[in-house]
Amino acid sequence: MSNQCKILDCTIRDGGLVNNWDFSVEFVRDLYKGLNEAGVDYMEIGYKNSPKLLKGADSGPWRFLDETFLKEVIPEKGFTKLSALVDIGRVDENDILPRNESILDLIRVACYIKDVDKGLELVQKFHDKGYETTLNIMALSNVLENELEDAFKLVAASPVDVVYVVDSYGSMDAHAISHLVDKFKQLLPGKTLGVHTHNNMQLAFSNTLTAVDKGVTFLDSSVYGMGRAAGNCPTELLVSHLKNPRYELRPVLEVIEKHMIPMREVWEWGYIIPYMISGTLNEHPRVAMALRSSEKKDQFVEFYDTLTSPETSGAAK
Repeated sequence: MSNQCKILDCTIRDGGLVNNWDFSVEFVRDLYKGLNEAGVDYMEIGYKNSPKLLKGADSGPWRFLDETFLKEVIPEKGFTKLSALVDIGRVDENDILPRNESILDLIRVACYIKDVDKGLELVQKFHDKGYETTLNIMALSNVLENELEDAFKLVAASPVDVVYVVDSYGSMDAHAISHLVDKFKQLLPGKTLGVHTHNNMQLAFSNTLTAVDKGVTFLDSSVYGMGRAAGNCPTELLVSHLKNPRYELRPVLEVIEKHMIPMREVWEWGYIIPYMISGTLNEHPRVAMALRSSEKKDQFVEFYDTLTSPETSGAAK
């Protein structure tokens, strides 16, 4: 299956959760150039959310993508397509141009299971504007199977192109990924499937390959694993591992050497014990991110006790 896979690099979008989207134009241009030379299929260049609907005006421009700005950043596209992600309630669909007027090719809609109907409304609107679309249902490790079955009746009838298995908390192992992919295939026959993994337990790469073995073809990743908290499946691993003559590792290594190594000295992401603990306990990584921003950043035992012991939690409060 690996020669049928498509890599979607989300360094800018997911990595922006690490540094408040403080990426230079030079970096984004170099990243696009590197991914294009590496044969990567998609680059997610940020969020297409609307600043009037979301606080965070101090964020970098990649959180609120502007078409005029994007065309200045990437005046000429190559093989690699561009995508953006939107959140339910944070995007004004009127801000989305028709695809033939946009630099974007793919718009991905992220939502929780309770908002699948709202997510599919957006999918329909973006589909009607001519875009490729995906639906990314977050926090699947906390979703009951009957909830999934009810939601997928709507998904199956929608025009969405790709439906994602998303391990938001980095808490899944190969068995959980395999089970979910089987469930998705059962409930959504004919739909293309994708996978988005986090590396809390150092399983992002192996979980992605498990999904590939089960027939999933859209694979999210990020260069040097840069993404929220523990980060994502590294793009360089997929490019080097998948059997596709189009993929070339060297251009990705150039981006890592020039940009990612210096960034890693300023901003923290990747496998770190608090993220491992939150993943093991199936907790949202925000609790571990808060710890890493505090004076107690390396007090792992107290953090573990706080999450696992009601007595300790009560005493801490």
